[in-house]
Amino acid sequence: MTHPATTPLETTPPDNTGRTADIPGAARGVGAEAARQAVAAGANVVLTDVLDDEGRATAAELGGRARFVRHDVTSEEDWRAVVDFAVREFGDLHGLVNNAGISTGQFLESESVEHFRKVLDINLTGVFIGMKTAVPAMKEAGGGSIVNISSAAGLMGLALTAGYGASKWGVRGLTKIGAVELGTARVRVNSVHPGMTYTPMTAQVGIEKGAGNYPNTPMGRVGEAHEIAGAVVFLLSEAASYVTGAELAVDGGWTAGPTVQYVMGQ
Repeated sequence: MTHPATTPLETTPPDNTGRTADIPGAARGVGAEAARQAVAAGANVVLTDVLDDEGRATAAELGGRARFVRHDVTSEEDWRAVVDFAVREFGDLHGLVNNAGISTGQFLESESVEHFRKVLDINLTGVFIGMKTAVPAMKEAGGGSIVNISSAAGLMGLALTAGYGASKWGVRGLTKIGAVELGTARVRVNSVHPGMTYTPMTAQVGIEKGAGNYPNTPMGRVGEAHEIAGAVVFLLSEAASYVTGAELAVDGGWTAGPTVQYVMGQ
């Protein structure tokens, strides 16, 4: 059975009017699409990345409610500067999307200790620093929403992801801890778990979008950035006001279980 690819729906994103969100890793891919949808929903957005030219171009495309700041997520100093900038520019900080990360593709026994530590530093420690730094500003604003981008590799064991998978399981756990500790401060913390998704990064390793391009999922295709971003913007908004500590798989059913090919009616 084949399934058609999707196109972005002509719907209004959940209302984020007057809210300000910081989105690291927003120069391109899922982060850029989350910024687009957040701005379309009324939010102010601070896009951050180490890709200066692409980041500035994306912010310019989004207009007056978007700003770009160069940002290394492993740096506490950079995180403090970004949070201070968001508050200075827009008055408050209500949302954080921990989207920045790198991926790997090696067997456990082939992964170097140096590379393993680098992946954890960016993908997990960077998320921790971001949460730690943003929470005081969110409390000052009366509450907020943190969306941590984990992965399908944070829901199951996936070969060739020693550092990446370990970091994404860590993000999943850190999300639960944040939700428990911050609930009474009206700061919600949730994780989004994308499956294989077509982005500029995955295109470089041969991932293609369209029907039938990923038979390992029940939907038979990879995801697209706008589909992941839609879940992120929902969780940022007050439409998700009673959602915290949740893990939302946006993976075409990949983590639901083994895929069985079948024909309807037989």
